[in-house]
Amino acid sequence: MFDIKSFSDVFNNDESLSKLRIFVQQTDVVQKFTELFPDLRKIAKAVKLEKKVLYLSIENSVWRSELKFKQKIIIDRINEHFKSELVKYIKFIA
Repeated sequence: MFDIKSFSDVFNNDESLSKLRIFVQQTDVVQKFTELFPDLRKIAKAVKLEKKVLYLSIENSVWRSELKFKQKIIIDRINEHFKSELVKYIKFIA
């Protein structure tokens, strides 16, 4: 007989899909950034997540300095939400 598995079981556990899983997780972080941080919507935009570095486009240098102080809080909230260490560092870009 066939061993029937759900799509989520295959997607989450099949080793051959690991690169696709990483891509989907990275895309989710970028897309859900404003959902996780609605108060930052006007000043920061997630651009990409690559090699556990989240790139944030910041409106100006004053906000960049402010967010630099809150970097650990931002990283912790993202990783907690996704229940995985997806972000280790934030790079602020203009």
